[in-house]
Amino acid sequence: MGKKVVLGIGNLLMKDDGIGVHAIRALEGRLPQDVELVDGGTAGCDLLPYMMGAEKIIIIDALKGGEPPGAVYRLTPEDCGEQYLEGTISLHDLGILVVLHDLALLEEKTPSVVIIGIEPKEISWGMELTSDVEKSLPKVLELVEREIDRTDA
Repeated sequence: MGKKVVLGIGNLLMKDDGIGVHAIRALEGRLPQDVELVDGGTAGCDLLPYMMGAEKIIIIDALKGGEPPGAVYRLTPEDCGEQYLEGTISLHDLGILVVLHDLALLEEKTPSVVIIGIEPKEISWGMELTSDVEKSLPKVLELVEREIDRTDA
């Protein structure tokens, strides 16, 4: 059984963009010991070592999907299509989908990957989340806990 990784992505200096990192901090002590929590910040390919050998990866990030601020999305890389390889779709302008593609090239077995996206209200200077996004945090944490226990993607 491989490791399980929960990866929070975002810039804490840009309000709602930091939701992934805020979620990682809130998850500390809530998940089983075998789950690795990673504050991915704004790293790109530097995240590969944390993902290598994983059986399951859960990524938490701000995601503009057109719903009201604080809306929570659950999707897989496949839901995003193949366009990301051309740079037309990117989560957080980080290219995390490209990083996942690189991981698949390096590993013999592709891990189960779930992306939990939270619709931001404001991405501007500031370290606090907007109230709409902060209110969604308990739902995000609950969703992560359920995903950790799931046996399918």
